[in-house]
Amino acid sequence: MAVSEADLDIMETQLGRRPRGAVEVSYRTPDGEPAVVKTKPRLDDGTPFPTLYYLTDPRLTAEASRLEVAGVMKTMQARLAEDAELAADYTAAHEHYLAERNAMEDLGTDFSGGGMPDRVKCLHVLIAYALAEGPDRVRLGTEAVALACENNPKLVGTALPADWPTSASLGTSMAAASTEGGEES
Repeated sequence: MAVSEADLDIMETQLGRRPRGAVEVSYRTPDGEPAVVKTKPRLDDGTPFPTLYYLTDPRLTAEASRLEVAGVMKTMQARLAEDAELAADYTAAHEHYLAERNAMEDLGTDFSGGGMPDRVKCLHVLIAYALAEGPDRVRLGTEAVALACENNPKLVGTALPADWPTSASLGTSMAAASTEGGEES
């Protein structure tokens, strides 16, 4: 899934700037748009860029923001503290993320993305990671994509896969995952 000039042009429109360090389009929407770009760990000017997967599709970035405002990160963070299996999955996802990034270039850091392995701090990163790697890699990312599908059904089959696990099949829902007042921690 290399990055073509046409992909770079589309992502420039999506982001309002040309993506830097693009290695591949790791997820393309069902309607054909590049939506997740995999980036080099170090940009051409030498600047470290530890975010391996970057969400570019504005429909998805807007939905990730809506989920964040709804307090989904806060409930996920609370679950991490209470659920050892979920915490182990998150740690494994963090280690895989580092291994993938370090295979390109080791930045000498254990920072991955989205707050892993201890915090849930960015649903944009978790959604990008889940879409790039599939629904079996990072449980909280998989849930975030499922919640995006539930919260905004018009994204299903256009920006998000129609065959993605549902929030109900994952044992969650927008009602369970959001907090009153929409405040995040």
